[in-house]
Amino acid sequence: MATCPVPPFDETRWIIRIRRIFDEEIELSEDQPICVFDVPKPLLVTKPAAYIPQLVALGPYHHCREELGDMERYKLSAAKRAQSHLPGTDFQQLVDAFTKLEHLIRAHYHRHLNLSNETLGWMMAIDVSFLLEFLQTFSTNNNQRATLQRIPSRMSHLVDSSRRTSSHSMLLRDIVMLENQIPLILLLKALETRCSSAQPAQSVLSSMLIGFFQEVSTFRGIGCPRTDINRHAHLLDFLYSNMVPRYADAATGEAGDESCHRHDYRKRTLNSVMELLVKRGSQIMSVIIDFMVRFLLKFIASLPCLSILGEPIEQLTQQASEPRGGASDVQNKNTSPLFEEIAVPSVTELAYTGVRFCPTVGDLSTVDFCPATATLHLPVIGVDVNSEVLLRNLVAYEASVAAGPLALARYVELMNGIIDTEEDARLLRECGVILNHLKSDREVAELWNGMTRSVRLTRVPALDRVIDELNRHHGGCWKVRVRAFVRARVLGSRELLACVALVVLVLFVGLQAFCVVRGCVPVSYGMPSRKIGA
Repeated sequence: MATCPVPPFDETRWIIRIRRIFDEEIELSEDQPICVFDVPKPLLVTKPAAYIPQLVALGPYHHCREELGDMERYKLSAAKRAQSHLPGTDFQQLVDAFTKLEHLIRAHYHRHLNLSNETLGWMMAIDVSFLLEFLQTFSTNNNQRATLQRIPSRMSHLVDSSRRTSSHSMLLRDIVMLENQIPLILLLKALETRCSSAQPAQSVLSSMLIGFFQEVSTFRGIGCPRTDINRHAHLLDFLYSNMVPRYADAATGEAGDESCHRHDYRKRTLNSVMELLVKRGSQIMSVIIDFMVRFLLKFIASLPCLSILGEPIEQLTQQASEPRGGASDVQNKNTSPLFEEIAVPSVTELAYTGVRFCPTVGDLSTVDFCPATATLHLPVIGVDVNSEVLLRNLVAYEASVAAGPLALARYVELMNGIIDTEEDARLLRECGVILNHLKSDREVAELWNGMTRSVRLTRVPALDRVIDELNRHHGGCWKVRVRAFVRARVLGSRELLACVALVVLVLFVGLQAFCVVRGCVPVSYGMPSRKIGA
């Protein structure tokens, strides 16, 4: 990951910084929790482009990257336009206001910011002005969006009120990245300098955030988001707080009918007994088939006419007695691209067992499975060019800030588990669970299959219950059991195939001997027939 160059160690500057931190900074900012983190390395290595800004740097983490320097002139243009809205048309007022908030700004970031107070104040003032101008494109207030008409045409591809250009989408992806976040309190302070009081500034920012959420949120129909600035640290935290339910880490998550959550003990007991009988019956059949094959092989090898097959038959018997699998199988399993997936049937397999997929309007709390009707309820999710970057950074933020279960990460694992192929994505699209704005269903499948890695294992009772019930329903289907038995005991059984082959061989040899004895086939094809009376 490209970062700013590290300056040489300056002892005098280090002592000054330590004194300032010891005397002032800890007392002033110890109550402010860190909210802008580095992306965890296990996630960063999977797809760096989804976490590292590609067009614009907001905040101090990527400010020094040379490849993002071209955006500085656009940010300066936005700062000059913001100056016209300030009292007295003096941008220095906003810089001074941010300089006074130095300790609060530094407390938001996980890294130490090796910047002077003045540099940090100018950087934040310029970046906040540019971010506010971009967020105006999402405002639900038509009067606020009308101010965009004064933006120069050379910036129309970036700050696009129609939100259709590719540069606008790239900029949107950079804005939702974890390492590119700016505290929302700074956006509110910048608006307060333009407005007469704090209340109009809050109203203007709320209008921007509501439109931004409606445009970016992957879950459809959540409703009006909560825009209380005191509850949200930055834009990514605002999106996460409104998309992921707070009670997802509890054992509640009861979204459907209570009748669907009632355990049918009699049915489950019967299923357990049937599974035990099938398992024991399969073991007994395997032992019987193995004994019959060995006996038949030894009998054929003892026949005088087939004694030449004795050695190959003995080798086949030894191979059949050896356990299947080995180190190579374990290695292949560990290197499989699907090894990190949770154990849950795919959409195609679930549909094969009669499961119906029902779209719901809401957040993750609407994920539910009703065994009585075999219906899987999933929230409607829109998938477009920005969805992968948003979901990846939300998962990274959740892993950095959440002390409890990773609800969103578990949901991503569930979707990754049930979507394996293009056919799975097509079925979910046709039933209305996925709103596909990409080019094809294949891209949707690749999107979910690419997000397999997680920072740590987690258990979310509401989602884990759904996964367990899906596995129980799929495993209890008679069609699945018959298919699995045929594959494992018939098509996948070397002993049974060898037995069938030997039976066919014996029948062929017996048929040939019968024909020779009965005169169906001449004994010698090369001898001429005798004439009568010769």
